[in-house]
Amino acid sequence: MKKVFIYFTIFLFNSVLFSQEFKREKFNFNADWKLKTGDFKDAGTINFNDNSWKKVTLPHAYNQEEAFEKDIEHLTTGIVWYRKKFKLPKGIKDRKIFIEFEGIRQAGEIYVNGQKVGLHENGVMAFGFDISDLIKPFPSENTIALRIDNDWKYKEKATGASYQWNNINFNANYGGIPKNVFLHITSKLYQTLPLYSFLKTTGVYIYPSKIDIPAASAVINAETEIRNEFNTSKTVEYEVLIEDINGKPIASFSGEKMTVLPNETKTLKANHLVENLHFWSWGYGYLYTVKTILKVDGKTIDEVSTKTGFRKTEFKEGQFWLNDRVLQVKGYAQRTSNEWPAIGMSVPQWLSDFSNKLIVEGNGNLVRWMHVTPWKQDIESCDRVGLLQAMPAGDAEKDAQGDTWKQRVNLMRDAIIYNRNNPSIIFYESGNESISEPHMHEMKSLRDTYDPFGGRAIGSREMLDSQEAEYGGEMLYINKSARKPLWATEYSRDEGLRKYWDEFSPPYHKEGDGPLYRGNPAQDYNHNQDRHAIENIVRWYDYYRERPGTGKRVNSGGVNIIFSDSNTHHRGEQNYRTSGEVDAMRIPKDGYWAHQVIWDGWVDIEKHRTHIMGHWNYTDKVVKNIYVVSTASKVELFVNGVSQGFGKQSSEFLFTFENIAWKSGTIKAIGYDEKGTVFSEDSKITADEPAAIQLKLHTQPEGMLADGNDVALIDVEVVDKNGNRCPISNDLITFTLDGPANWLGGIAQGPNNYILSKEIPVENGINRVMIQSLAKAGKIKVTASAKGLKEAEINFTTKPVTVVNGITKELPGIDLPSNLERGSTPKMPSYTQKRIAVNILNAVSPSNNNDTYKSYDDNELTEWRNDGNLNTGSITYTLSKPTIVNECVVKMTGWRTKIYPIRILADGKEVFKGNTTQSLGYITIALEPVLAEKITVELIGSSKEKDGFAKIVEVDARKELDLYKDKTSVDVTGQLRIVEIEFYEKIK
Repeated sequence: MKKVFIYFTIFLFNSVLFSQEFKREKFNFNADWKLKTGDFKDAGTINFNDNSWKKVTLPHAYNQEEAFEKDIEHLTTGIVWYRKKFKLPKGIKDRKIFIEFEGIRQAGEIYVNGQKVGLHENGVMAFGFDISDLIKPFPSENTIALRIDNDWKYKEKATGASYQWNNINFNANYGGIPKNVFLHITSKLYQTLPLYSFLKTTGVYIYPSKIDIPAASAVINAETEIRNEFNTSKTVEYEVLIEDINGKPIASFSGEKMTVLPNETKTLKANHLVENLHFWSWGYGYLYTVKTILKVDGKTIDEVSTKTGFRKTEFKEGQFWLNDRVLQVKGYAQRTSNEWPAIGMSVPQWLSDFSNKLIVEGNGNLVRWMHVTPWKQDIESCDRVGLLQAMPAGDAEKDAQGDTWKQRVNLMRDAIIYNRNNPSIIFYESGNESISEPHMHEMKSLRDTYDPFGGRAIGSREMLDSQEAEYGGEMLYINKSARKPLWATEYSRDEGLRKYWDEFSPPYHKEGDGPLYRGNPAQDYNHNQDRHAIENIVRWYDYYRERPGTGKRVNSGGVNIIFSDSNTHHRGEQNYRTSGEVDAMRIPKDGYWAHQVIWDGWVDIEKHRTHIMGHWNYTDKVVKNIYVVSTASKVELFVNGVSQGFGKQSSEFLFTFENIAWKSGTIKAIGYDEKGTVFSEDSKITADEPAAIQLKLHTQPEGMLADGNDVALIDVEVVDKNGNRCPISNDLITFTLDGPANWLGGIAQGPNNYILSKEIPVENGINRVMIQSLAKAGKIKVTASAKGLKEAEINFTTKPVTVVNGITKELPGIDLPSNLERGSTPKMPSYTQKRIAVNILNAVSPSNNNDTYKSYDDNELTEWRNDGNLNTGSITYTLSKPTIVNECVVKMTGWRTKIYPIRILADGKEVFKGNTTQSLGYITIALEPVLAEKITVELIGSSKEKDGFAKIVEVDARKELDLYKDKTSVDVTGQLRIVEIEFYEKIK
């Protein structure tokens, strides 16, 4: 122990001693920009007059104030110029200087001191330039300018190919520079940046190996690409220092010395067994800082800090394992823009944490970003809050060819290199729809080249029978596998406004009322909160009942579309998507609380909860159904202490109490287990008349920064005399703002969605508004008033930020804390085994006998069918041994539309007779338990065709994901068609 201490002392002393030789710096380059829309000749030159241009702090999209006011299709597009003047710090001479853009939208020409340095066009990924030879040292002034085109129809200059993901349906077009910009200054012997476009460099790669979860140890590997741009060879020492979440050194180690020739690029490697590790996990964003250090003659000349986490993953047996524990995917398919009203995606880092942490607090464990790679800010946010990610590259709704496919490959390559040290990324998504096997192989090769040890599966949506994809899953349907994890990439696509509790509450919105969508009734896109939440419960149950523990072939979960209301493709009465479980300002709807109840566990329920939907403020004439979501076996409802009986249970988690008469006071739901032990409870009270306004301030932990980009959220709530929220208040609130800040406001249903308005109503008693700081510190006062209510005010002071000549060392979000609330990965199993699969040896049939294996081959893209004659509609399975079979689980072709009259025989004894039910995948048929070796399934009548899920609509009406449906089969009533069949014996 003493030797370790002495080593660290010497190590740290050397770092300080030679700090005068160590010149690597990373600067925040977001301050002091100017922008103007339109195209201007010579705007890329040094002396162009931009005095009248708008001053902004990045990130800032030039059209971001239109977010949620305008439909996505009508967001402003065209040419915008950004310009900035800056000076290097004193003493910077004969150094390497790089500029890093986290991303622009869509395509930009970049000029430095009047010289064009490049054209970046994909509109998604980070990129950078070596501008060392173009920058003038202090005290000279430098100029950078960007001409950016965010046209929806922009085409790549060299090929004329459009970018699939520059799409008017899903990729909100916030044009300009909506992400961060950094300036890097290094020695001429340096560790490269992970920016492959233009620089062709890959940077640092940190990963664990030989992970031992019980022993809390792993070998930590550090690999760094370095480059020598001195005109002499350098012998380089490579050292690695690991610091824990509190900045305490926990390990240090070295690699071999290496001589690097002039203009040579090499990779240095080092590794070491580290013990007493905290493994990154769901809701446990434990991060380490790994410092990779280059020394020459014992002196530090370059040091890079990489914040990362260590975790173990496995993808096998149809399941996903995190740190040796099975985790069923539960979360959201979220628009990558992750936008907010009047500011779009360009929010400060703490607000990304605020939003992403809400998912974790609602018991979601994964966010699947949709169609395009998320920006680094959201990726790092997920690291901190402990939220797993599926990271796409870029696409639309189909595979691609030629130059369009090359664009996708290049984007995935850049995204992997840039984000491979972020532990929250678990899945790489190669397509929002299935891609060909050669294309999947190509994407997999990228992963194997640039991130071979990161513990990430690469796959695509669908890909059910792919031998290349390491995971898959359809959009709406339930898939199962005994091999690779299959999870739903989108489900529960309905929409509903937070404003609408039910038809008994102001503004008395009848369920389903609203405009037509594409000429048809759109009830599913104009839900009340009750119905929207119920749909979420019903749809999740489809996946939960096929979860790990229910057999050999299982479903690995799914993600609901979407988490927050979005300024993208919409179908309801608003001009934005309202499928969110929180609204655009992240105020929860009832669906959020429903998910919190039904998702509380890694697989099986681990913490019991109960939630009463809606409120308890009605009138004496109201008699309505009360809905309770609970993980209990039975739920009892009380009104003012008087039992209303037990609710009708459906979809396991939903309990309905019909025709409950309202009475002022308290409504309470108590959930019990089968023995009558209380598991959980919830209650709601009747609030008195509205009396006052309450305000609550949200800022980042150190307070609101006066940098021109930071924001503060202010909750505005209407309460009664006792401080209880008034749940049916829709009062109009008037705000005043005093001090150095801009008003951004919030969102509500009304003219222009109240975007930027200082008058905005609360909805269901609450709303939320936002203000943005100026680049000047000072006192802020926000006052809220409404007719007949006691007004409220909030006072606070913004904190100054030091910017010198356009740059600052204060990096955005650098000190934000990690979320550790869920604790490390539990040691006990995440589920109990519910039943045992019975192996099938073979099957025979009087029709298509050579294909009978396809009905049990663990491949949902194959099927067995008879020839269409009723008398050949039978198939007999021989089990591996005589077994008492209790259940048959089957996926039958036409699962959502066909009803098959069948009977099932066990060694000739009838154990089931009846009609199959329609489903979104599998059905479970209870069988009379009989010891048998052969099980026969017979068609005993004509099948019937009726869509049991007509309201669940495919995105592309031309595509039917029930893959065997065809016009001829609809009319063939004598067909028996089986995609997959399983037999089980229950565990007593």
